[in-house]
Amino acid sequence: MGASIAEGGFDDDEEFAEAHEINVTPFIDVMLVLLIIFMVAAPLSTVDLPVDLPTTSATPIKRPDKPTYLTIKSDLTLAIGENPVKRPDLITALDAIQSLGKDNPIFIRADRSVPYGELIGLMELLRQGGYNKYKLVTLEGPPAAATQPAAAANPR
Repeated sequence: MGASIAEGGFDDDEEFAEAHEINVTPFIDVMLVLLIIFMVAAPLSTVDLPVDLPTTSATPIKRPDKPTYLTIKSDLTLAIGENPVKRPDLITALDAIQSLGKDNPIFIRADRSVPYGELIGLMELLRQGGYNKYKLVTLEGPPAAATQPAAAANPR
């Protein structure tokens, strides 16, 4: 009940020579799959809070690598990134962000329906907390206020 693989016994050099090369085809396949996954997932990692931003025709500035967004929704609730935060806890929550220093700008996204006084109150709260650099976020395009009076002047 014995079986013989080779006639002259087991000789590693003739029948079972090992190939000392790495097969890179599976490695390349895995890398391509990961590339596709990251290409699909990258656009999904942006801030997705529904805010009706005003538009402006100003030249856009360069965005930093990891901006900190502070959002005021139409119901006057606040969010840092996508995490809701209460107004009394805002400065504490900003201080807890390690990548944010007092010298880094905070990008404020305010809904079009937020009253001007609420926006100024938020900027005052940031100033009292030591955050003096902030920028207002708008959409690119013609300002909505400039196009509305022209449409009202020419009713059809």
